[in-house]
Amino acid sequence: MTPETHFAENDGVSIAYQVFGDGSQDLIFIPGWLSNLDILWEEPRVARFLLSLARIFRVTVIDRRGTGLSDRVAPPTLEVQMGDVTAVMDAAGSERAAFLGNSEGGSMCALFAATHPDRTTALITVGGYAKWIKSDDYPYGTKPSEAEQWFEQVENEWGGPIAIDFISPSLANDEKHRHWLAKFYRSSASKANAIAMLRMGADIDLRAILPTINVPSLVLQAKADLTNSLDSGRDLASRIPNAKLVEMECRDHVLWGDCSEVIIGEIQNFLGEKQTISVTDRALATVLFTDIVDSTQLANDLGDEKWSDLLEGHNEAVRRQLEIFRGNEVKTTGDGFHATFDGPARAIQCAASIREATRQLGLSLRIGIHTGECEIRGESLEGVAIHLAARVSGMASAGEIVVSRTVKDLVAGSGIEFEDFGVHALKGISGEQQLFKVVA
Repeated sequence: MTPETHFAENDGVSIAYQVFGDGSQDLIFIPGWLSNLDILWEEPRVARFLLSLARIFRVTVIDRRGTGLSDRVAPPTLEVQMGDVTAVMDAAGSERAAFLGNSEGGSMCALFAATHPDRTTALITVGGYAKWIKSDDYPYGTKPSEAEQWFEQVENEWGGPIAIDFISPSLANDEKHRHWLAKFYRSSASKANAIAMLRMGADIDLRAILPTINVPSLVLQAKADLTNSLDSGRDLASRIPNAKLVEMECRDHVLWGDCSEVIIGEIQNFLGEKQTISVTDRALATVLFTDIVDSTQLANDLGDEKWSDLLEGHNEAVRRQLEIFRGNEVKTTGDGFHATFDGPARAIQCAASIREATRQLGLSLRIGIHTGECEIRGESLEGVAIHLAARVSGMASAGEIVVSRTVKDLVAGSGIEFEDFGVHALKGISGEQQLFKVVA
């Protein structure tokens, strides 16, 4: 029988999930490109795979927003997906869990593991990658021209078992599976949303955050996978500290094809070998610094009393926006703020709102944002990422929001637009940093 479907709310959007199995360990499973919780169980191979997991774990499977039984809204960024997963974990009573992600689902799991190590016991990816599209500094991905052909194929062949020869070649001649896959796609998303999710995935670049993952990690990669190359899987594993790479003697990209038994066995062995894991003292965070431009001159011009009143109005305005966008105030710096967020898009949106709110007070701010690994020290965060964010802020002029390359890469698909601000040497920071201005 298909497990009962539940719904968790996050920012007014309903996220569908199912919980099944009686294992002592929680496992969160994030499917790849598309999913539909009801239709998954109609394919015997998929049902067998899920039930195999259920014999070992307490499994939670999620339809990402925009797909399946979740609200059919615009395709979500990885950051938004993290918030959805947190809402599901809270609703399902799952304090900590191992994460299993297939293909781009693995990208979300990796970002979650880096950002929320306190809620992640382990990371497992199958057919995952650091970056999908090949570039001058990344030779393992898909050529941009080939990606465009894939988008066109979805456009022209929507309604059928699209690219089954590449995704699950061992099942390509099974007519029942072909029929199910076509129905699965149609039931999982609209054609427009399906293409939009693919295009958003083409912008994903996790290379900067993978070294910050501090939970036990297992990278499973089929040697003959036509969708994600063996070299791409090897590259992913090499970027995650102490990750275990298993190269499987099979060719399907999906979990329930010719790799299924190997995948189940490797997951069971990997999680069975783990002992109780202590919560790490490091986590990925987005750091924001604000600073009032020409504050010293303003204070002199206004006098102590008027300046104090203006500064109090500034502080209230900034704190109001931090509350709205779920930012965490670390401290004030006299004429500015230091805050952290669990996602860069929300930090940028908050920065824009802070800029507008303080502009109405007659103030001009410079704002800098960076995402990086931080050391947790009680209620505060420390580390190079903090200093880098402060230096980025110092590069901004009046009214500007300047971000690091890492921030830009992580907000792919958010609609936020940037202008290249060039490569800069920042005081006290090794190497040069490419920076960007937020323009819209």
